[in-house]
Amino acid sequence: MTRVLFVDDEPDLEALIRQKFRRKILDGTVSFLFAHDGIEALALLAQHGDVDMVVSDLNMPRMDGLSLLQRLQEADEKLSTIIVSAYGDMANIRTAMNRGAFDFLTKPIDFGDLETTIDKTVRHVEALREARRRQSAAERARASLARYFSPNLAEKLASDGEAVDLGGQRRDVAALFTDISGFTTLVETLEPETLGPLLNEYFGAMADVVFAHDGTLAKIIGDALHILFGAPGEQPDHASRAISCALALDACAQSFRERWRARGIGLGVTRIGLHDGPAIVGNFGGQRFFDYTAYGDTINIAARLEAANKPLGTRICASGRVVEQVDGFLGRPIGELMLRGRAEPIAAFEPVAPEFHDPEASDSYGRAFTLMREGDPEAVAAFAAHVGAHPGDQLATFHLKRLLNGASGVRILLD
Repeated sequence: MTRVLFVDDEPDLEALIRQKFRRKILDGTVSFLFAHDGIEALALLAQHGDVDMVVSDLNMPRMDGLSLLQRLQEADEKLSTIIVSAYGDMANIRTAMNRGAFDFLTKPIDFGDLETTIDKTVRHVEALREARRRQSAAERARASLARYFSPNLAEKLASDGEAVDLGGQRRDVAALFTDISGFTTLVETLEPETLGPLLNEYFGAMADVVFAHDGTLAKIIGDALHILFGAPGEQPDHASRAISCALALDACAQSFRERWRARGIGLGVTRIGLHDGPAIVGNFGGQRFFDYTAYGDTINIAARLEAANKPLGTRICASGRVVEQVDGFLGRPIGELMLRGRAEPIAAFEPVAPEFHDPEASDSYGRAFTLMREGDPEAVAAFAAHVGAHPGDQLATFHLKRLLNGASGVRILLD
C-alpha cells in the first residue's frame, strides 16, 4: 500500500481526494493522511513512519510549502515531495524544484494528472528503497566477509552479488595452519577474565598479519588458524604470499609470547605448517551460514606439517611444493617427511626471515645435511660440531639424535 500525506489548507480538498481515489482506497492500494499546514504535517509524520510521499501546497498559514520542503530535505530519510501551486506562482515552484522537490502540479488540480504523478513517484520511491536495500545488504555482506578476507578482497566480494555465493571450486591454493603448543593445558589454569583478553589480542594481531598479506582467514578453531592464499580471488604469487605471511605470523606470535610472559603467562610457541596444491574451496555453510573453507589432501598435509614441527623442533614447516614456487627462497631443508597415512614422502623446509639469516650457521647446517643425505658417517661429527657452535638449533639437534640412534638418510618417519 502507498501512503500519501496531503498538505493543503483548502477545506474541501480532503473530501474531493477521497472521492476521486475511493476505489484505490477500498482495494487497499493507496491511503491518505491530511494536514492543513506544514506544522501539522510534521506532527503527522512524527506519528506515522510509513508515509511514502508528500503532496504539498505552497501557500499555507503558519508554515508554507517551501519551509516544509526544507524541513523534509533535512531529515535522514528524505521523502519524495510533489509541490502544488498555481501557474502564477511558477517562480516559487522553480525554487521548490531546486530545493529537492520531486515533481510539481498546478491548480486547479487535474486528478488524472495527479494519479499519474503519484504512480510515477511511487516507482521512484520503490527504486530508492531497492537501492537502499541493496546497499544495506552489501554493507552486511562486507561486515561478514571482513571477518575472513582482507579489506580489499572483502570490498570486491561485497560489491559483486554473485561472488558472495561462491559455491565449490577446484583450484590451486596455499594452505597454512597455525597452532599454539600446550594451549589446552594452559587454558585449564587461566581464569576467563585472563583468557578472553589473551585470545582476543592474539587473534586480532594474527588476523591483521593475514589480511596485510591478502590472505583468507578460513577458520578459527580453538587456538588454531586455517588460512588460504589463492582463494577466493586469483593470486598467481600465492605461494610467496604464504611464506611471507608465515614468517610475519611467527614474528607476531613470538612478540606476543614475550608480552604475555612479562605478565606471568607462559604461552607456548605458535607452530605453522604450509602446503600448496589443488583443493575444493567455497561456501559450504548451507543456506543459513557463511562458511568459506577448503577441502582436500592439500589441506590435510598442511595441517600435518604444522603438527610435524613438534618433534622436529621447528616453528615453521613448509612443503617443497610451496618452496619451489618462491624465487630467492631463504631457508634450509628439513628432510623427506613420511606423514601418517601417506605412501610418498613430503619434502619439507624451514623458512628463515632475512633478518635472522646467519650465513655461517646456514653453511654449517647445509654441509651436515648434505652428508646425512648421502649416507656419509661423517654426518654425525658434522652435526655434533654444528650443535656445539649453535646449541639452540633444535632441528640440528633432532637430526643428531636420529643419527646417534642408528638412523641414516633424510627420510623421516613421523607418527
